[in-house]
Amino acid sequence: MLEKALHQLRGQVRVRVTSAYPERVLNLCGARHIAFWEVQWVSPTEFTCRLGRQDWYRLRRAAKDLPCELKPEKKGGMPFFLGRFRRRYVLLACVALCAALLFFSSFFIWDFTVEGNTTVPSEEILRALEENDITLGTFGFSVDAENLRNHVLLEIPELSWITVNVSGCRAYVQVRERVPKPGLVSKRTPSNVVARRAGLILKMQALAGVKCALSGTTVEEGQILISGVEDTDTFGARIGSGIGTVTARTWYTLSTKMPLTVEQKAYTGESHTRFSLIFGTHRIKFFSNSSDSGADYDTISTREKWSLFGLRLPVTAVKETRRYYDRQTVKRAPAAAEKEAGDILTEYLHTLVDPYGTVSSTLCSSKQDGGTLTVSLRAECVEEIGQTVPLYTDTNETGGK
Repeated sequence: MLEKALHQLRGQVRVRVTSAYPERVLNLCGARHIAFWEVQWVSPTEFTCRLGRQDWYRLRRAAKDLPCELKPEKKGGMPFFLGRFRRRYVLLACVALCAALLFFSSFFIWDFTVEGNTTVPSEEILRALEENDITLGTFGFSVDAENLRNHVLLEIPELSWITVNVSGCRAYVQVRERVPKPGLVSKRTPSNVVARRAGLILKMQALAGVKCALSGTTVEEGQILISGVEDTDTFGARIGSGIGTVTARTWYTLSTKMPLTVEQKAYTGESHTRFSLIFGTHRIKFFSNSSDSGADYDTISTREKWSLFGLRLPVTAVKETRRYYDRQTVKRAPAAAEKEAGDILTEYLHTLVDPYGTVSSTLCSSKQDGGTLTVSLRAECVEEIGQTVPLYTDTNETGGK
């Protein structure tokens, strides 16, 4: 395979040799170190073979004194293909112009890659770069990373560091997000630790204040767990801060109603495909702006960025396919509706519990009433229920007077 590719790259000629003494031609090739292959005998005085482009010229010059006839049957390969255009000056000028445009376009930015962001959207970072004149088509050597960093960090306070490295026609935007400073707990602010929700206390640890509940007891929502008011035998009550953690077993009961009759999409098999090209920030449509008002369809868009020899081009091909469908009403099984509702309730449960603890077990049940299915989810969790609330005193209310 590699040998065939080399022959195509260098050029090759299929030659028909006619001579009363054909062996003299073969001996001449051996003496002049002329490589040939694929020898096929047509008759005792005639055969065909393949030679390289340069070897064909050498054999033609060397065989002038031999009583033979050399006839080229087929020429192929890159040199012969390019030789057809040597007198087409307009085409050569267009090729040279395209090569020059391709060379100079490599000094401009035609693609962005954002790395290092988790909470800040990439669109927000690219929008901030655009406001600072860093966008598609920007000259790569004009990017001032230090000046850009000073402006973007002021516009996006969630970032602590940003830089733009330009490699070819692609800009690599590397960012580092700011780590939020944890809040400080003040021991001078009067406060209590109360139950955020009802539960059975498993473990309580008081770092400051007085415990108002014991492990193994049940508490109600809003009940004081660690008090910041401490009684003394000599000076009355001392007001301070209640600080600590309280781990408890909690229970949740969530419910929702699911209809047993729903609308589904029934694709008609009809589809319509539209194409467009994006040059930089400009879009060229190859279709009319006809709207399908009243028709239901899904739009599937695919984008393909063009490149040449690994060099990114400022062209993106967009293909939009519209799949039309009709709405039809169907009935679904209660088991499928119960499973879907259970997944929804479980996901919502995790949004409530995950910031404070974990879900230990769940139990899902349902009850059908006509065309509606009522699904209930009961869950047992282990979580932190302690919540610090300020303790208002007369001093706080009067501003210290």
